[in-house]
Amino acid sequence: MAAQSFDAIIIGSGAGGSAAAWQLARAGLSVLLLERGSALPRDGSTQDPAVVVAQGAFKSREVWSDGRGGTLVPEEYFNLGGKTKWYGAALLRFGADEFAADPARSHPGWPIGPGVLADYYAEAERLLGAREFACEPDLARIVAPLESRGWQLQSLPLGLSPEILSDEAEARHFDGFASVRDFKFDAETAFLRGVRSLPNLTIRTGADVVALCGAPGFPRRILGVRLSTGETLQAPSILLAAGALHSPRLLQRYLRDGDLAGQLPWAGLVGANLKLHLLTALIALSPGRKNDLLRKTRLLLHDRFPRSSVQPLGFDGDFIATLMPRVLPRFIAQELGARAYGFFLQTEDGSDVRNRVTDGGIDRQPVLDYDAARSGPALAEHRALTRCLRLDLARAGHLSFVERIGTTGTAHACGTLVAGADPARSIVDGNGRVHGLEGLYVVDGSVLPRSSRVNPSLTIYAWSLRVAEQIALLQRAAA
Repeated sequence: MAAQSFDAIIIGSGAGGSAAAWQLARAGLSVLLLERGSALPRDGSTQDPAVVVAQGAFKSREVWSDGRGGTLVPEEYFNLGGKTKWYGAALLRFGADEFAADPARSHPGWPIGPGVLADYYAEAERLLGAREFACEPDLARIVAPLESRGWQLQSLPLGLSPEILSDEAEARHFDGFASVRDFKFDAETAFLRGVRSLPNLTIRTGADVVALCGAPGFPRRILGVRLSTGETLQAPSILLAAGALHSPRLLQRYLRDGDLAGQLPWAGLVGANLKLHLLTALIALSPGRKNDLLRKTRLLLHDRFPRSSVQPLGFDGDFIATLMPRVLPRFIAQELGARAYGFFLQTEDGSDVRNRVTDGGIDRQPVLDYDAARSGPALAEHRALTRCLRLDLARAGHLSFVERIGTTGTAHACGTLVAGADPARSIVDGNGRVHGLEGLYVVDGSVLPRSSRVNPSLTIYAWSLRVAEQIALLQRAAA
């Protein structure tokens, strides 16, 4: 039986995959979107801290090796809409300087300039309903003294419906939780729902892609995928959108099985230069109870830390109480949580080929070998950032405690199939196509040469919209 054929097959339904599906389907191509997980339930469980946090019910259970004899379970999600269903809806553009090379931190420059993505940024912001919300009273009181110490406040664009303010449960549980009433505009709600009724778009969940398929006798031409069921599907354009931990594994398998590793100058870089952001969660305590609803409405920057940013966590007191040390009696944790405000500190990670993802093959665990110490200047800045903010908060009357987010915190993973102009130093070109291979494109965070100091999701959406638009133009021209 002949393999079922489409114009384009997309592997993964997160930011990049859903944006590409939206663009290609609207252009009239026959599109197949494959998602390893399923659609999330709408029974309220995705906003229940006991289910989401304590049980980790929706997280991947895939065990990885850490490359040093230990194991870890990365914070990954396999569901329709990917990680965008869970994280905090912050929609920030990369700065113009973050497209340039940064030799001090071994960052290559982008193969395109920031202006190239401008229209796609704007389109993504429109579809995601990016808007600013007022700075709430408790946050205003906390940050006001910081401004005199060099901290600059900016509005934090969020992909949230203004209606969320009328639903306290949703407003207090959008950061780290999936909306039940669609008040958070994510990859599924903003992109897939706009096109899923089109007859030329097919969305398949529970579809685990295990291999890329090449043309017989011509392995440099990718023409399909194989599922774990053994089913083969074909298309002239295959788009990797499985995420920075998973897309490189598919390419590594293909290079290995097709004996291509020695023929392509970039083969040894597949999976390398993994970036996670250097991340710290900070909880600030002061005597008064905190009643803000959204909380996550402002971005804090400081000239002393040009590659770092700080944003509030959208966590309410009840949730923060669950993060308190377990030695504390429950009632004390609840009282402290009611007087606490959370912040998320992040610093742009360095680029180091030793930080990498490696597919383990059929019988071995995949490997996530990462050490923040390899990013020397970045780690030094992050530690200085943390010390500075804690000191400035203390001067304003806020006691704080911090916890570094370790290697399992893969929310912002990127860089493992880096884009660039030089095929010897990058895997993907400026149009998203894998150097030297026909028909294979990458539209997820794997391509990011730099992680920047802010959340990467908006840039992934924009990159994907542009790549998909060009694929549609090429297929039209070839028709």
